[in-house]
Amino acid sequence: MLLLEAWNVKHYVKDRLLFDMERLQIHKKDRIGLVGRNGSGKTTLLHILAKKLSPESGTVIHHGQCELLPQLKRTDTTKSGGEVTQAYINEAIMKAPAVLFADEPTTHLDTKHIEWLEKKLSHWKGAFVIVSHDRAFLDALCTTIWEIDDGKISEYKGNYSDYAEQKEREKQQKQAAYEQYEAKKKQLEEALRQKERKAERATKAPKKVSPSEARITGAKPYFAKKQKKLQKTAKSIETRLEKLEKVEKVKEAAPLKMDLPNQEAIKHRIILRAEKVVGTVGKRVLWDPVSFHVHGGDKLAIIGPNGSGKTTLIKKIINQEEGLTLSPAVKIGYFSQHLTIIDTDKTILENVRSTSRHEESFIRTVLARLHFFREDVYKQAGVLSGGERVKVALAKLFLSDINTLILDEPTNFLDIEAASALESLLAEYEGTVIFVTHDRRLIENLATCLLIIRNQQIEWFEGTYQAYKTYEPQQARDTAEDKRLVLETKISEVLSRLSIESTPALEAEFQRLLKEKRDLEARD
Repeated sequence: MLLLEAWNVKHYVKDRLLFDMERLQIHKKDRIGLVGRNGSGKTTLLHILAKKLSPESGTVIHHGQCELLPQLKRTDTTKSGGEVTQAYINEAIMKAPAVLFADEPTTHLDTKHIEWLEKKLSHWKGAFVIVSHDRAFLDALCTTIWEIDDGKISEYKGNYSDYAEQKEREKQQKQAAYEQYEAKKKQLEEALRQKERKAERATKAPKKVSPSEARITGAKPYFAKKQKKLQKTAKSIETRLEKLEKVEKVKEAAPLKMDLPNQEAIKHRIILRAEKVVGTVGKRVLWDPVSFHVHGGDKLAIIGPNGSGKTTLIKKIINQEEGLTLSPAVKIGYFSQHLTIIDTDKTILENVRSTSRHEESFIRTVLARLHFFREDVYKQAGVLSGGERVKVALAKLFLSDINTLILDEPTNFLDIEAASALESLLAEYEGTVIFVTHDRRLIENLATCLLIIRNQQIEWFEGTYQAYKTYEPQQARDTAEDKRLVLETKISEVLSRLSIESTPALEAEFQRLLKEKRDLEARD
């Protein structure tokens, strides 16, 4: 059942063509993820499809109720960002539209509420189009991905991981086409050089022909004729070379090797000691006293529900409050969503270079990894989108004279490509990274240890997020084993009594104990 169709939609932002698409359709139960770089027009497209914005040209037809869940939420409220987001989501879902357009619906939500939203949308009876930087969220919900790139929309079947695999295959095909083009080009260039050399040699009489023979056979006209023929062949090869369709080389991310300050002094050594650190805000207890150590080179993810005290903890670390000791060799760089380190009157390059001791070529390499290419680096920070400013702030921090990064929700407002690029940069970074995030894919791919805050407790886990999800504490295993032994003892006792005298009460008790044992084994 067709719910929405758009025909020949074209839209500009000032003089820039944002997108030009012939046809888009949304059918009942479509599960669409909309992806593209910051500034590519994702939010604008949602507003046009929801009829909140009129395109320059084209038609959008609704065959059912459509509802837009906007990215920018109310700020004139005493509620937290997560609470406001939940209120918007509940309000939109209550209307039960045929098509739901959701622009970054996981913003400000913690992992628990992201999973709650996943469950809500997985049971959604209508269709939806979601813009999200959360790769795990798109994987869990979407069956189709729309990609906006260079004003065009391409459709890929499957979830985000399927889309990423298809993009990788496209990249490999482009690389193969480039290699084929290069081989053909070299072949034609070599053939051209050979013909040119032969044409040059054709002007000289061969050594075995005497002057008298040359006069008899007319060697000069012969060689002139041969030279002309060779030159004609060379011209033909040159034309083929000119007409050879050019294939661009696939851009590969340049490897990074950074010279960090005090690198040898902190590598694998304890750089942060937390001894009985108390977490209180006024009279409110965030967590009970906790102790832990962080080593140089650790990638520590701090996770937990909204309001559990994650940002409070990293601010305590930065300020070295009571119970927290940093090694003198540590040099911290801190990223927060406020982006106060960006000077909007300076260019991207000037912003990053102002606090970096690296050469401009290396700075440009890092900026290119975050998709600021060539002349882009001369853009003034004041004209950049929110996501682009986040990338500049991260690049500036990354290239500063530091060896420890503390990041508070670094992937918020980044497009997926930029979030993946940041993840790659952080994975290659040889310093220490302490980061707060609800981005499950970033935690899975980057963290080497975890600090979990919940129920006014802090738990330290040495290992990856995947290992943590399958981890069962020894105490829990011991408790389960104890319960099993107790049950088996009770079952043996009831069996002994049943062998002497069978009563309905004993039989019921026996069946109850067996069921309890089966349930315990099922949980294991």
